[in-house]
Amino acid sequence: MQTLYFRLALSYERCESLYLTSTLNVIVLADNGKRVQLPAKNLRPFIQHNGIHGRFRLIITDTNKISSLEKIV
Repeated sequence: MQTLYFRLALSYERCESLYLTSTLNVIVLADNGKRVQLPAKNLRPFIQHNGIHGRFRLIITDTNKISSLEKIV
């Protein structure tokens, strides 16, 4: 398993695209410099009235499947 940390700061307007079928994945830059592609549906639970803002912890398995994604700050 691998643990990655990243920050997101997306306005609500930018988050609306997460609900469009054309936006299937989101690429984030982890704190260690790795680019990580996430299914957009995994970010939807974190959308609030002002968008998505905060620091996140992503745990992935050895086969690159998401084990957990949580907002930590």
